[in-house]
Amino acid sequence: MTTERFDELIHPSTRLSLVATLAAADWVDFTYLKEILTLSDSALSKQLSILEQAGYVATERRLDGSRRKLHAVLTDAGREAFEGHVAALRSIVAGVTRLEAQPN
Repeated sequence: MTTERFDELIHPSTRLSLVATLAAADWVDFTYLKEILTLSDSALSKQLSILEQAGYVATERRLDGSRRKLHAVLTDAGREAFEGHVAALRSIVAGVTRLEAQPN
């Protein structure tokens, strides 16, 4: 069972989108992340660095032909934080929905 936990680090929309993308895949290529999230190299690097320092993401440079490419993966701690954050958001939405359903 996932413990509801609102995570301020994940919550900003750019990081939430990044973590959600990583949660849906295994290792993800930097170029793919950049394109899907419509971020510049520097913006994506900054967000990955923040998440990596928190232990939510791991990165690795892999040789692809003659070039090294950066790949990222969500760590177990990152997945747990993401699932807890999503559960907290669902709880917030459910609470608002219950309030709206009550008669005046």
